[in-house]
Amino acid sequence: MIPTCRMALEAGVRFLQLRDKDASTRELCSMARDLKALCAEYSAWFVVNDRVDVALASGAHGVHLGQDDMPASAARKILGPDAVTGVSARTVEEAAAAAEAGADYIAANLVFSTDTKKGLGEPLGLGMVRQLAEASSLPLVAIGGIKPGNAGEVMAAGCSGVAVVTAIMNAPDPAEEVRSFLKVLSR
Repeated sequence: MIPTCRMALEAGVRFLQLRDKDASTRELCSMARDLKALCAEYSAWFVVNDRVDVALASGAHGVHLGQDDMPASAARKILGPDAVTGVSARTVEEAAAAAEAGADYIAANLVFSTDTKKGLGEPLGLGMVRQLAEASSLPLVAIGGIKPGNAGEVMAAGCSGVAVVTAIMNAPDPAEEVRSFLKVLSR
């Protein structure tokens, strides 16, 4: 994981999230410390998925929370006012609640099908992405099934950025995949 993350950072990634649903707390803390140090080398932001305790222990810049995780307002109390706090949302109501709770950004969770997201139901599609973008003044990030070939569509639907796992981590050349994304996103 670290070599692929280094390649992605060298290619231009500036926001990295640790997400591992199967690792123990000890393993997550170790990975988080290593990734935080790596991100520091590239002046990149580093957040931890779901786990406020791991984010705090590792000195991460913040946390990304799902609907079943700690509320954003509670995470901010623990991590401090400067911590980045993102919240996944699938409905306009969830996005509004996240904004009210103090989120810094909203993530449209599961825009397209992907194997890394289980149990969320049907993909949102671009119509719901547009609704989420229009419903909040917070930056909106697209998650789920994002590839260079559809990244332009999600940006046109109102997203400020994209979150990518499979397309980069499984690419034969992760750095080239990042560069492909950056070309699309810079348009």
